[in-house]
Amino acid sequence: MKSRKFLQAVALALASCLLVGSLAVGALDDRLLGRGSRGDDVRELQGRLARLGYSVGAIDGIYGRRTEAAVRLFQREHGLSVDGLAGTRTIRELRRLTGESTNAGGAPVGYKSSDVNLLAHLVNAEARGEPYVGQIAVAAVVLNRLKDPAFPKSVAGIIYQPGAFSSVSDGQINLQPDSSAIRAAREAASGVDPSKGALFFFNPAKTTNRFIWSRPQLIKIGNHIFTR
Repeated sequence: MKSRKFLQAVALALASCLLVGSLAVGALDDRLLGRGSRGDDVRELQGRLARLGYSVGAIDGIYGRRTEAAVRLFQREHGLSVDGLAGTRTIRELRRLTGESTNAGGAPVGYKSSDVNLLAHLVNAEARGEPYVGQIAVAAVVLNRLKDPAFPKSVAGIIYQPGAFSSVSDGQINLQPDSSAIRAAREAASGVDPSKGALFFFNPAKTTNRFIWSRPQLIKIGNHIFTR
């Protein structure tokens, strides 16, 4: 009798766990999210989108109109099917772009917000109207120069190096960056590099500079050629 009661108690406990598990909201990649979804996974989705500069409104765990619009824009800018649903491919790409790098001690590392802001100003000035992926590539060029001993050792030093960028000379660097430029700067800072490791870029319709034309060409994106 005692054994039967024990088994019944175990069965009841297991059933309760299954019920609670079916009601609980899982991790971000546990289910397809769309208009009307609610929970911590939606909140995480909103937070990651906001981190990249997408406007989601309040981070409240409710998948409403603004969250759906942000997902659609994210999908469009990253070559995904534009359906407004946060499925496996969309979430995988979002996770990749918002993953945090850490040092040997496990502490998060990354660029200062002032660096990313300055990058956004440069992107806006140099690549306004270019394809989104081309804007990321322009920001990536600056970050690639940080790794090269031939260039200054800070984002500001690279951008303001005399003669490096025409937008500094003509003052366009001071224009307020739009949301696309901000997102592009953040993506480049997260490690995305469509330029294929380029150190320079130029518009072939606007320059006859022999040095820049002599550089090995890596890829053309929009109106810009990216070179080493």
